[in-house]
Amino acid sequence: MSSSSNTSIAKKARTKAEADFVTWLMMAKLGGFDDLPPNAQSFLANYRTRLETMSEAESTALAVREVYSAYYSEMGGVGAAPEPKARTPMRAGKVERRPKPQSSLSAARHSTRQTIRKSIPALLIFASVMALILGYIFLTQ
Repeated sequence: MSSSSNTSIAKKARTKAEADFVTWLMMAKLGGFDDLPPNAQSFLANYRTRLETMSEAESTALAVREVYSAYYSEMGGVGAAPEPKARTPMRAGKVERRPKPQSSLSAARHSTRQTIRKSIPALLIFASVMALILGYIFLTQ
């Protein structure tokens, strides 16, 4: 089996392992531990046992690694499951991006344009209300 095939299997197995473990953990916290498949129950039991001796982050990482290794083998991966590359941390599911630098002229023009755009609708509303009031006064006399 080729290296690219094993890499593809490893990525799929890692993604599935992370998603499944989080799902199992949430189901267990909500009282559905007995409804989980036997392999999920054994992974969670090992996770809970490890929590007594290590931090939650370490225990979670180790449990996901175990599930990943099992999935890698089930999906047809050859040999030991490769170590996954370190992922960049995400916040609230979104990747943070740095804003693009702007020249001072461009930034000044942009900020002025926003001010004009915001003041025009307010000015239009004010003018419309004044026209309605004047029209009402003119028609009632």
